[in-house]
Amino acid sequence: MAAKKILMLVGDFGEDYETMVPFQMLLMVGHEVHAVCPDKKAGDTIKTAIHDFEGDQTYSEKPGHNFALNADFDAVDPADYDALVIPGGRAPEYLRLNPRVLDIVRHFADAGKPIAAICHGPQILEAAGVLTGKKCTAYPAVGPSVNTAGGEYVEIPVNQAYVDGNLVTAPAWPAHPAWIKRFLDVLGTKIEP
Repeated sequence: MAAKKILMLVGDFGEDYETMVPFQMLLMVGHEVHAVCPDKKAGDTIKTAIHDFEGDQTYSEKPGHNFALNADFDAVDPADYDALVIPGGRAPEYLRLNPRVLDIVRHFADAGKPIAAICHGPQILEAAGVLTGKKCTAYPAVGPSVNTAGGEYVEIPVNQAYVDGNLVTAPAWPAHPAWIKRFLDVLGTKIEP
């Protein structure tokens, strides 16, 4: 298996599991992952938030870990990367306001490179205008935005993932096993049992 170079777009108050777990899992299987955030450099940290499902009308939010970035956002050339990962949480709602973030996302979409987005991550895809004609899932509250952006929101169980070509999406962190497996499939990564 040839290692892939993967870009991860993160930000303050991104969901803790959706940031830490894919980062660690992709490193574990031998890929190179660069986690970047606008206005931050390698060695800086972002604060994460833990979202949980405790029977309320929406998820609860608690402080998570500080997550260390390992690359500089300003130095990113998306042409150097094979794939993109967009975690959820609250970060996507403001990261999508950054024109360079949207340009980076458009590069991956236009080039047909694999993109994995989870939970609120598709908000960035919606803002970048790359969902037209695509089917994807997301946290249910993001579904109307997917549809308004010209995509088709697909409702699936919270522990499952959905693939449409190069796009791999999931509703929330309970889907990590399915989401990462499907993303690895799209990347062409084979793991021997």
